[in-house]
Amino acid sequence: MNARGWIGSGALILAVLVAAGSLAAWKRGAIEESNAAAAQRPEPMEAVTVATAHERPHLRTTTAIGTVVALRSIALKNEIAGTVHRVALVPGEIVEPETVLVALDVSVEEAELRALEAQAALAETMLGRVQRASQNRGASESDVDRARAELDVARAQMERTKAIIARKTIRAPFRARVGMADVHPGQYLNEGTLLTTLQGVDDAVHVDFAVAQAVAQGLRQGQSVEVLASTRSRPVEASIVAIDARVDPQTRNAMVRARIEGASNAPSPGASVRVRVPVGTPIQAVVVPVNALRKGPGGDHVFVIAPDQAGTLRASIRNVESSAVLGDEVVILSGLAVGEQVAASGSFKLREGVLVAVADEAK
Repeated sequence: MNARGWIGSGALILAVLVAAGSLAAWKRGAIEESNAAAAQRPEPMEAVTVATAHERPHLRTTTAIGTVVALRSIALKNEIAGTVHRVALVPGEIVEPETVLVALDVSVEEAELRALEAQAALAETMLGRVQRASQNRGASESDVDRARAELDVARAQMERTKAIIARKTIRAPFRARVGMADVHPGQYLNEGTLLTTLQGVDDAVHVDFAVAQAVAQGLRQGQSVEVLASTRSRPVEASIVAIDARVDPQTRNAMVRARIEGASNAPSPGASVRVRVPVGTPIQAVVVPVNALRKGPGGDHVFVIAPDQAGTLRASIRNVESSAVLGDEVVILSGLAVGEQVAASGSFKLREGVLVAVADEAK
């Protein structure tokens, strides 16, 4: 390469170096200017309401599935076979005690009863004659005893026939609501045929439910439980009236029966309900508003609001162990102390170390 080529190459390299230096200087100046502007901008701040963690009495509970049971409930069946003569089974109707529900045909028994009444009348007449003859020594004592026995047998046969007639007339044993029925006049019923079900209409109902043996050991008669017919219904208070003395060897559960007073507030018999059963004794639990508790991949947490070294309020993530919800508050079993302040409304906007402006204090 001649001298003119070397001079051209050197000039090109020099031009590139000068351009690169100028670009670097411009970039450095832009970064310094941006940093200066950022330093002058205020730190981002999130507005939230805060609440103070406090104590309140709390009784731990467990949930059991129960069944509503009427105080009196029977499956109505006929004791004696026969043909249906009359039916008064209206599903859903409330019947009073001794109301005739099903009457079987008793024409044969009624005819037999009339014959037995005639025999009894004859036996009574014969007894009178034998007794008068005995007074005149016209009959022996054995004749009198035989005539009296014949009268007693006739009367006993009459009572037996009357009992059969009564058993063929099926009456309501108590005030009850009639269930579904499919019985019609002229239908022949074998002995023990299911006619319908009767659910007692009372001012109270029972709720039967099963709990673990450890829970059952802590329950006592008279203790209160809460019964819920659905997730949206208001709980109904019930009182424990009986605890089964036997634990099921298969499930290790014990049956418990509670009573709901005021059947108008109770679910219908046969309904499935949830029962909140107390466990142990009441404790003083730390509680915070429900909207202060956040869920995340790392578990439950809250944002604790506390001043930093400069006295500025900042949010700090605190992992906690939560428990039952009590109205609009949630129980915190561990991770939070009484008196600490946590973010309530607006806590979803927070992150670790963010500056916080307190809009109000949640009550």
